[in-house]
Amino acid sequence: MSPELLPPVAPSVTAELVEALSPRLRKRLDAGIAKLAARPVVREGDTVRIAVDDDTDLELHAPGGTVTSADAIRCGCLLAPDCLHRPAAASAAPVADDEPTDNTPTPPAPSPEAEAEQNPRTEAEAGTEAEPETAAPAQLAAAQAVFDAAAAVLEAGTDGSGAVLQAELLRAAHTARLAGLPRAAASAISVVTGIRAARSADPAYRQPELAEALRTVLGVAHRLPFASGPDLAELRGTVRQPYTPDGSLRLYGLFSEPVLTATGYAGAVTWTADAEGRLYTVSDVAPGGPGRATGAADRAVRIGDTALSHRELSRAGLAVSGATVSPTGRLGAGAGVRAVRASGAAWNAAPLDRLWAVPVAEQVARALDGGGHGLLFLDVTLAGTVREATGDCLLADCDGLALRLAMAHEDPALPYRDNLRLLAGARGSRLRIIARLAPGPLPRALLLAVEHPARHPDARPDARVDLGLDRLQHADLPTRTTVPAPTPARTPVPDEAPLHLLRRRVHQAVSGGRRVLAFPGSGPGDSGRLRRVGLTTAGDLLDDLRAAAADRSRDAFGRLLPADTDRFARAWLAAAVYTSEVERSLCAAAWGPSREPVSQSL
Repeated sequence: MSPELLPPVAPSVTAELVEALSPRLRKRLDAGIAKLAARPVVREGDTVRIAVDDDTDLELHAPGGTVTSADAIRCGCLLAPDCLHRPAAASAAPVADDEPTDNTPTPPAPSPEAEAEQNPRTEAEAGTEAEPETAAPAQLAAAQAVFDAAAAVLEAGTDGSGAVLQAELLRAAHTARLAGLPRAAASAISVVTGIRAARSADPAYRQPELAEALRTVLGVAHRLPFASGPDLAELRGTVRQPYTPDGSLRLYGLFSEPVLTATGYAGAVTWTADAEGRLYTVSDVAPGGPGRATGAADRAVRIGDTALSHRELSRAGLAVSGATVSPTGRLGAGAGVRAVRASGAAWNAAPLDRLWAVPVAEQVARALDGGGHGLLFLDVTLAGTVREATGDCLLADCDGLALRLAMAHEDPALPYRDNLRLLAGARGSRLRIIARLAPGPLPRALLLAVEHPARHPDARPDARVDLGLDRLQHADLPTRTTVPAPTPARTPVPDEAPLHLLRRRVHQAVSGGRRVLAFPGSGPGDSGRLRRVGLTTAGDLLDDLRAAAADRSRDAFGRLLPADTDRFARAWLAAAVYTSEVERSLCAAAWGPSREPVSQSL
C-alpha cells in the first residue's frame, strides 16, 4: 500500500483515534502501520478499501476527497471500533490541509464614520482599544501545546518520532487552528508530513526543509506570548486568503509549473504579469499524484468563460474584468469574474521585458525579503555542468556571476531532470530564464522555464519551454556551429565561512534527536574553530546546544531524571534562527556586485 493511494485525513481525526488507544496498543501502533502498508488497497468512488486479511476489510470514506470524521474510518474486525487498524490507517494516510479554498471576495471594510455609527464607544473604551492587542489566553495555551509537542518531536528526532508523537503534534495543530492560530497549525502539519517522509524513505524528503518547518513552528509558538499589534497578526496568520476586488486586468502569460506536494496534492500553477510587472497566478491544485500534476496543464483555467488551458495561457494573454485577487496574487474565480483570451507577449518584448531589466541583486534582495514569490528573471550563458552532493546541475554565467541551476523537483514523473541533462549539451547558449532562488552561500537557483534554446529562423518569437511540463528533444538544441562554446577563465572557489559546523549539528538533532548531540566528544573543537574565524556567537550557540543536549540530572538514588526538553528546544531554536539569518546574509553577499569570470571547472 502506498500512502498516495489513501485519501488525506484531517489532523483532528488522526489525533482522536490515536488518543483513544490503550497504552498497550500505542506501543504497537508503528508496527501496525508497517503491517497495514503491505496490504492491498482498492478505491471505489469516495471509498478506499484496505484488505486487512482475507475476511476483514478496512474502509475510509472520503466525501469530497478528505476524511473529516473518525466515524468515516470503519473496520470489520472483531475488536472494532477499538482496534489498532483504524488509527494505523489514519496515521499512514497523508495529512489533510483543511484550509478553506473559498474564492469569495472579502467584503470591503466599512468606513470609520459608518463603523462609529454602528458601534458607538465611550472615551474609556476608545482608550482601551488604542493599546496594542495581545494574544488571548486560549491562544497562549494553544501556542504552548504546539511548542511542547514540537519540542518532544525534536527530542526524539525523526528516528524516534513514531505515530504517537505525530498524533500529539497533530492534536496541538488542531487546537491551534481552533484558537485562531492557523500559521502555527499549518507549520505543525508540515513537520508531521516531513517526519513521515523521512521515516518512509521518501525520495522527495529533504532534511533542510524539515529543519525549516521545525524552526518555524517552534519560533511562532515561542514568540507569540511576547507579540502584540502587527507582529501578533503576522504570527497568527490567516485561515484563508482574502480575495479583494481589483477591477480590470490585462495579463500576459509567463510560464506554468507543476505542483506535487508531500501532502497528497497535485496540479499546476500558471504565472502571468500585467503591464507594470506585477505577478498573478492561476492555479488548479487538488488531491492527486504525479499523473494529475502532469495532466493539469491541459485542463481549462477556472476563470470566467475562457477555454484556455494552463499550457496555452502560459504563452497567451488574458483580459479579466471584475477580477478578485488574494494578497499573494492568486486570481479568484467568483461568479462575477469575466475573462477572455487575449494576445500574449514574448519575454524579450514589452511589457514582459521589464521583468528582466531589474538588476539581479535587487531581485535577490526582494526574494530574500519574501517578495516576488522568490522568482528570478535572468539572462544567462550556459557553461556546462558542476557536480554537487545531490547530483549534477547546470553552471551558467549570469553577468559574470557563476550561477548554479538545479532541478525544481526530483520526482521522475516530471521532466525536470531529463530537460536539464539536455540543456547541459547546449554549452554556450545565451538564454533568458525564469528560476526560483535557492538560498545558500553560493549563487544557486531552481530552473523553471527557459527560452527555446534553438534559434531556428522559423521559430516563434515567444517560443519557450516549461521545464516541468514540456520535454526537450535533441533536435531542439542548437548545433555547435550555430552557438560557439565560450572559453571562460578559471575562477577560484571563494573561501566559505565554516557555518556548516553549526548547521550540521542543527540538522543532526532533527534526524537523531537530543541523544545524538549528547554523546561525549561530539565535535568539541567545532566551537573553537568558529570563534577563530570570527563567528563567536555561532561558537557560543553550539556550546549551549551541546550543553542542553547533555544535561541530564539524577535523583537521590542516581537514576536519570527526565530530560529538559524545553531547554533543548530553545537552544536548538536559537542555533537554527542564527544559522538561517547568517545564511541569508551570505546568500545576499554571494549575489552581490562582485563579478568574476565563470569557469566550468567549479
